[in-house]
Amino acid sequence: MAAPVTPGHTSNPVAPGDLSWGGLQGPPDTPPEPKQLPELIRLKRDGDRLSEGDIRGFVRAVVDGSAQGVQIGAMLMAIRLRGMDLEETVALTQALAKSGEQLEWPEAWRQQLVDKHSTGGVGDKVSLVLAPALAACGCKVPMISGRGLGHTGGTLDKLESIPGFTVIQSPEQMQGLLEQVGCCIVGQSKKLVPADGILYEARDVTATVDSLPLITASILSKKVVESLSALLVDVKFGAAAVFPSQAEARELAEALVGVGAGLGLQVAAALTAMDNPLGRSVGHTLEVEEALLCMDGAGPPDLRDLVTRLGGTLLWLSRQAEDPAEGAARVAATLDDGSARDRFERMLAKQGVDPRLARALCSGTPAQRRQLLPRAREREELLAPADGTVELVRALPLARVLHELGAGRSRAGEPLRPAVGAELLVGVGEKLRRGTPWLRVHLDAPALSGPQRRALQGALVLSARAPFAAPSPFAELILPPAAPQQ
Repeated sequence: MAAPVTPGHTSNPVAPGDLSWGGLQGPPDTPPEPKQLPELIRLKRDGDRLSEGDIRGFVRAVVDGSAQGVQIGAMLMAIRLRGMDLEETVALTQALAKSGEQLEWPEAWRQQLVDKHSTGGVGDKVSLVLAPALAACGCKVPMISGRGLGHTGGTLDKLESIPGFTVIQSPEQMQGLLEQVGCCIVGQSKKLVPADGILYEARDVTATVDSLPLITASILSKKVVESLSALLVDVKFGAAAVFPSQAEARELAEALVGVGAGLGLQVAAALTAMDNPLGRSVGHTLEVEEALLCMDGAGPPDLRDLVTRLGGTLLWLSRQAEDPAEGAARVAATLDDGSARDRFERMLAKQGVDPRLARALCSGTPAQRRQLLPRAREREELLAPADGTVELVRALPLARVLHELGAGRSRAGEPLRPAVGAELLVGVGEKLRRGTPWLRVHLDAPALSGPQRRALQGALVLSARAPFAAPSPFAELILPPAAPQQ
């Protein structure tokens, strides 16, 4: 059954570059004398709105180092608790985007430039597959990604588990990658959206990850500098997502579409479920292996389904496919014929991986690949406590235990253990017998602790019903005002 499509709020269309929205006036004129940071923090703490000049001043202080860490944290918490209206969010997005260089591409690429972003999930390795698949379809994908936030894994962290992979690329290097490969996956640098890089790390350690305006500005600032034809944001909802309910996720999705329209950027948002882990593997190197399996034309069906649906929608939005179904079929073909995997290999080699290692990873068997990537010192399997059908594997307790074991960060800049992770040995809807292994944990510690083992066993939910086909995580699509007609 097709997922429902919800048009974005379009009662008052916004022209590119026009900061007004819904009949509201734009931000007031910049005051002649910039306010000091304590005053800006107090204003937002007390629920007042910040002017465009106020926001620019805060972002400038973040970049030039005059803002202390405690002041950055205080402002983030004030925004988290008091919120921002649409105009403030547009202004913050613009200020973050303008904190570094703007990317400029050949005019001939205009219609081909697309990107996808995820709000973060457990086992979400879609970007690793989708960027090269879209490149194989003829797109240019200048993907600026992030690191892990909270309990969720980061695309950059996963790629850096491949020896030699370099996420920092200059604008000139990015253009070379797009010319020669069709895609690149890079991080923020001092040249590209540096302010967001600082705030992104601070959000991870100040309990402000779930702030709607901060999420919106962080995502879109990285995309505004890319000069895209179309952007698709995968907004996760569920017990292991930033937003537990689909309604809350829809609020973010509509903000992304609306702010994007205010910035002249065509943004669509897919709402996808994140109660179970996506795929069968969680953890940096394990997810790289599973992404390669998907690019072999195999792998878990839920991962393939999401890659093809999201990719198909992007091809349609950028007018490179007649409809999402045709686009999805084209993306699927790149997975089955090996062309997505070929682009991935070329991207690895161009971003610092030894070409021989890139070739071995992309041409090897799953067992051979495992020998080429970091491996954990120990493995421990958990057994099913009873007979039953797998109703749910709770992603959040699984992610939290892996975070404790070193797969995530508790402080900005903290090193990760890339080989720590878990493999689900059974899928949702499958029958499980008591005493059968259902989870294999890869860890560098000697063994799981008692509380960790109990938390993991509590993640497995069994029922008495007959086996069933697991539903697609894809739930809803929210389109921009200028989306093509189906």
